Amino acid sequence: MNTKKALSLLFFILLFALTPNAFAQTNYADVRVDELSDAQIRQLMQRAESIGYSDAQLEQMAAAQGMPQAEIQKLRVRVQKIRSNQNANPDNANKQQQQGTFPAGNNQDGNAARSYNNQQNQYNQNQYSQNQYNNPDSLSNNGLNRETQRQREIQAMFDNLKPKVFGAELFKNSNITFEPNLRMATPKSYVVGPDDELLVDLTGDNEANYRLPVSPDGTIRVQYVGIVSVGGLSIEQATAKIRTAMSKTYPALRTGRSSVAVNLGNIRGIKVVLTGEVVKPGTYTLPSLATVFNALYASGGPSENGSFRKIQVIRNNRVVSTIDTYDFLVNGLQKGNVRLQDQDVIHIPVYETRIEVAGEVKRPALFEALRGDDIQDVLNFAGGFNTRAYTSRIKVLQNTEKERRITDIASTDFASYVPKNGDKYIVEEILDRFENRVEIAGAVFRPGLYELEKGLTLRGLINKAEGLKEDAFLNRGYINRLNMDNTLSLISFDVSKIIAGSTNDIPLQREDKVTISSLFDLRDEYKVMIQGEVRDSGTYVYADNMSLEDLIQMAGGFREGATPNRVEISRRIKNSDAQSASAVTAEVFTVNIDQNLKLSDQTFVLKPFDVISVRSSEGYQVQRQVTLEGEVLYPGTYTITRKDERISDLIKRAGGLTPTGYAEGASLKRPGPKPLMNEKGRNAINDEDEEAKKFLNLKRVQQAGVKDTLSSDVEQRLIQSDLVGIELATILKNPGSKSDLIMEDGDVIRVPKQLQTVKVTGEVLNPNNIVYASGKGFKQYVNGAGGFTSTALRRGAYIKYANGSVESARKFLFFNNYPKVKPGAEILVPKRALTERLTAQGWIGIGTAVASMAAIIVSLLR
Repeated sequence: MNTKKALSLLFFILLFALTPNAFAQTNYADVRVDELSDAQIRQLMQRAESIGYSDAQLEQMAAAQGMPQAEIQKLRVRVQKIRSNQNANPDNANKQQQQGTFPAGNNQDGNAARSYNNQQNQYNQNQYSQNQYNNPDSLSNNGLNRETQRQREIQAMFDNLKPKVFGAELFKNSNITFEPNLRMATPKSYVVGPDDELLVDLTGDNEANYRLPVSPDGTIRVQYVGIVSVGGLSIEQATAKIRTAMSKTYPALRTGRSSVAVNLGNIRGIKVVLTGEVVKPGTYTLPSLATVFNALYASGGPSENGSFRKIQVIRNNRVVSTIDTYDFLVNGLQKGNVRLQDQDVIHIPVYETRIEVAGEVKRPALFEALRGDDIQDVLNFAGGFNTRAYTSRIKVLQNTEKERRITDIASTDFASYVPKNGDKYIVEEILDRFENRVEIAGAVFRPGLYELEKGLTLRGLINKAEGLKEDAFLNRGYINRLNMDNTLSLISFDVSKIIAGSTNDIPLQREDKVTISSLFDLRDEYKVMIQGEVRDSGTYVYADNMSLEDLIQMAGGFREGATPNRVEISRRIKNSDAQSASAVTAEVFTVNIDQNLKLSDQTFVLKPFDVISVRSSEGYQVQRQVTLEGEVLYPGTYTITRKDERISDLIKRAGGLTPTGYAEGASLKRPGPKPLMNEKGRNAINDEDEEAKKFLNLKRVQQAGVKDTLSSDVEQRLIQSDLVGIELATILKNPGSKSDLIMEDGDVIRVPKQLQTVKVTGEVLNPNNIVYASGKGFKQYVNGAGGFTSTALRRGAYIKYANGSVESARKFLFFNNYPKVKPGAEILVPKRALTERLTAQGWIGIGTAVASMAAIIVSLLR
């Protein structure tokens, strides 16, 4: 594949070598960077970035396009300046996606030559870096098409540096063909000539139709009439002559009982010669209905040095029409667009005066001026000023006999200044500043920007803004003012005195910004908080004269279990003794209020940042419920009737166990209050959850170093286990004993049927359920499941009984003492970590360490 890539790279290097016009399709040797606008430079930079070119590569491309080294240096400076301005403006920082900068310092001619010679290789490398050629095997038209597209992109990148000749695109636009309309009625002024075909229709008392070709000598032969000479006559004249000739044969033509109509049938072709500054001069064959614009379009129009305003139509060595295409380009009028005749000559002379209009106009381009044109005419050709133009004056760059000069022309002189050949008019952009702007912000009814009228003062601006708001801070306001050097100064004033007129008013200046603060801007927002036994506890906005009852009403009132007799309010202390260890940090009030929040004469008025706590009623107790499941006579949900009600009391209320109930396997789940219930009314903590927890716990006890160790979320799920191991048989025998637990809200007691199997899972050869047999030991059940696997952690094996209690294997000397197995129990064997064999490098390391240690000991003993 590397060989293919090398061949592909070689192919494109050869492609560049064989196509010398790849980058030099247009010569930019006459481009002057000083005369380019910032918008043109930015557009050049953006186009370069869009095709993946850095600033250094942009410089090389400019050299390849024929730009002089001195102009390239100026281009580098302009690009650096624009980038620095963008960095200084945070609003434009996110628009910068530059991929490099021009190298610092001046390049000598040798460096420029080396950059030019290495340009093609860098260009190809850039192509590969952007994955332009994803298929190195493709060396056919695909690569050529990509290369052609690349050349067009490079050409378009520099197109905006040279101004376009106004009107040059007219005759190159494929959407405007200027084809003559061959289906229209024959014009009365059409001159009949050889190869035309005339349609003669005789109607009335006499009926006849003739298709009569015009002979080379300009005659037609009419049946029963003879030869009629029509060459050189217009259609109107030819019709009259034919009618006169036919009236001798058809007398009804004289009386009007018959009529004759003459039209063109087949239109002949004419020869037209285009000379002078034409894109494609030569002789053209056009339809006889063609006009001058048809001929100009067929020849490509005026060339780069051709005149667009003095196109001459020469007929019989005499100028019969002079066409100014600006009439059509600017106003859409086809003045002088005469119909051509055979052997007409269209001559396009060179232009006399051509000037350039750049900057803030609607159509910046090169324009041709005639005698009598002034700057205003030229601006009209350019579409006039755009919305950003500085219209007070424009700059003119002129060529003198020795050097160039610049002239400022005021708008009053636009109609008197005569353009000169080579002039360049530059229309600059208006300043991004206001000559009469002031601003007011803050606690006024209409903040914003206002006009600085003559004599406007601070009080007048406040009145313009509809006055102060009620929350305005009247003690102080300030004005941000620009000094003469554009630095900021701050002027403070007393708002209340300015409004009252008791102090001197302040005259405003351009760009003054007045700020009047709000009281709320200068302090923390006042809040109060209520918590406890109310319907909607939380934080509320403080209001003056807010009472405790008002806040409780805003919080939705008391809950059912709330007591209004011990409402506690804690209040901030502002002047606490910082030097005292027992200083008071908060003030607490205990208030009794009316349960129904009735109005009374004595109300507790709150202050900002008070915290209100509503306590629960002393004897109020919400019903607590527990659930009995499994083998009891009356399973279901029971309400706890006493604080000290125990498991035995609940089993007794449920009628006791059924004959198949297995008391030793009974379990207690204590998920807390409000257990999650399923659609059947049973506790949603089902057997599937239990199975999942068993295997999670089995993983948890695996030896450290096992690859499938648990994550923190698994550990968290196991910690949240709610299973409590109980001995129901012992509880029923000794009610009220220590093991007879007091019931809590949400408890679930499950009594299973008599269990007959033991489950063996984990690291055994065949995990399964084994029939319980009395007297059978732990290892026998493991052997019944195929025995331990080679990765089993035997000392970590444990057993989980049906009631939820767990026992693990214990080590006694060199033997594992396994727990007793009961019906319904589950044996779980975890996995141990695999030990890795010590490699030769490991042994060498150990040997080196031992030798080093021995050497240290020997040296110490000496």
